[in-house]
Amino acid sequence: MKILILGAGQVGSTAAHSLSREEANEVTIVDRDARVLRELQDRLDVRTVVGFASHPAVLERAGAADADILIALTDSDEVNMVACQVAYTLFHTPTKIARIRAAEYMGHDQLFASDAVALDVRLSPEQLVTEYIEQLIHYPGALQVLDFAEGRVRMVGARAQLGGRLVDRPLKELSEHVPNTEARVVAIYRGGESMIPDGDTVIFEGDEVFFIAGRKHIRAIMREIRKADEPVKRVVIAGGGNIGLRLARALEHTNQVKIIERDTERARHISEQLNRAIVLNGDAADEDLLLEENVDSADVFCAVTNADEANILSAMLAKRLGAHRVLALVNRPSYAELIQAGTIDIAISPQQVTLGSLLAHVRRGDVVKVHSLRRGAAEAIEAIAHGDPENSKVVGRPIEEIPLPPGATISAIVRGEKVMAAHHDSVIEAEDHVILFLSDRRHIDAVERLFQVGVTFV
Repeated sequence: MKILILGAGQVGSTAAHSLSREEANEVTIVDRDARVLRELQDRLDVRTVVGFASHPAVLERAGAADADILIALTDSDEVNMVACQVAYTLFHTPTKIARIRAAEYMGHDQLFASDAVALDVRLSPEQLVTEYIEQLIHYPGALQVLDFAEGRVRMVGARAQLGGRLVDRPLKELSEHVPNTEARVVAIYRGGESMIPDGDTVIFEGDEVFFIAGRKHIRAIMREIRKADEPVKRVVIAGGGNIGLRLARALEHTNQVKIIERDTERARHISEQLNRAIVLNGDAADEDLLLEENVDSADVFCAVTNADEANILSAMLAKRLGAHRVLALVNRPSYAELIQAGTIDIAISPQQVTLGSLLAHVRRGDVVKVHSLRRGAAEAIEAIAHGDPENSKVVGRPIEEIPLPPGATISAIVRGEKVMAAHHDSVIEAEDHVILFLSDRRHIDAVERLFQVGVTFV
């Protein structure tokens, strides 16, 4: 697949890194900064083109006429939209994806109708990150909460803790502890290494456990892995930018929300946009301010400014002062790896959150959902099975007969409104939504091929 990425910033570089690792992809990156492109070319197997992303001559040099997908990820909404329009009008590029950050654009669907801006998929990193953080707040103790099948199924990652009923017990006891529940532990990370568990696998304290279950059973399964966390009531948000404002707006009717913004004019602006949340003008890394605002009673402190260093410092300070759980938005992958093992409970990578949504539109076969796990090392995928036993490698076959690549497991099957944990003898039917876990995403091509319907299948 020929993929053209416009913009070599944080999200563009992450997308290029992920997509270029797959053998079937030929990736070209366009950016105005020749130095950044040289650095990417030194690290990745990609082609680079220096130039302004929406200019026709630049797109022509980059191969827009032959590209299967154009992904516009520059820091300008307007450049992204114009680039997609130029690619459609001049080069007939089949699929066009653009990052659109401004809510003023995202709120007007008619702008992106078939006879308007030629754009197939809109990505809003700010909205995706806001929804991601919301899920973490609604499920205290979770490290990741990922939706499948329009929210009917969720995959949750949590760190095992003494007090959980299943800790130091074999997994086969889960069905005894929580009967009549379709749930399955799909992966365990111990000491950074992935384990594909079976019924005799024992969960130890400190293990990072990923399980999948119907939405209504998530909290019951969480209690098997760690002691029950109190519901979140008080939330402090550091940073009143796009994400901070969206998050405060989403939470203010269900939680007690305080938002700290350093810029006076911005603080005044967001106070006019919110109904119940308290807006404070100050520095979130000011110890006196945090003490004055009783950060020690906060259930969640969430640092979402535009600066990694400010997020890390304010989150560490809030934790030291007594905040129960602290989250920090961190763009640099090297920072995220360092801090999550320490004082900060969760480091949120906007690139990884956005990448999952992007990959769902790049994958072949009928892949409708992709979530990046463990900083991109693993993936969870939702694919729809089509065809019949004559032309499909999965339909009409029990799971034990499906040639899954190493490290891939089928975790759950959603059939209409019914959610079923996958077992070795479960038979996949046409139109089933199949949830898979891949501990090694290098095998994604093999999984995609399984869900492609052929003219004949032998």
